[in-house]
Amino acid sequence: MVLASDAKAGMVIQIEEKIFKVLEVNRHAGSGQMQGFIGLKLKDIRFGHLTEKRFKHGDKLNEIELTKRQMDYLYADADSSYFMDSVTFEQVSVPLATLGTQQQYLTEGMKVTIEMLGGEPVSLDFPKVVELEVIATGPGIRGGQDNTLKPATLSNGLEILVPQFIETGERVRVDTEKNKYIDRVLSKKI
Repeated sequence: MVLASDAKAGMVIQIEEKIFKVLEVNRHAGSGQMQGFIGLKLKDIRFGHLTEKRFKHGDKLNEIELTKRQMDYLYADADSSYFMDSVTFEQVSVPLATLGTQQQYLTEGMKVTIEMLGGEPVSLDFPKVVELEVIATGPGIRGGQDNTLKPATLSNGLEILVPQFIETGERVRVDTEKNKYIDRVLSKKI
């Protein structure tokens, strides 16, 4: 058990038979007759639903420990994505509803961390940034503004906006939470 006032982003807690991952913690100080509270933004681990809950500073939360295993992404079907432990060759499936938009960033052989509860995979600890190749984009506008963007299609099929200087065949870093361009991956010349 942990006090609500000690809650941190990334913790996993159980509330009424449901298991949630804490995404955000907002602490509100009391004033006058109103008591302070802790606002938690939560994600249901099994179904991916988002919710917000309020707790008093002294409320106790049931913290759950998840085991983490490094696994390789294999493939996906209509319902689930499949991962394999490279040491034991054990395969597990994670429902697509649990992965949400992260599914589009998975590539064959990619190493990811699977969070498990009692031997059952419940969540994916996904990297915030991934590198992808630009497979199609229009020509840049010469003499144009540096802050103008153009559409580009990435190797995973996602379309994002990139700066004018990005060309087809280049690799870019993408924020997986916001689906946004971060920067260009510079190739190392020897």
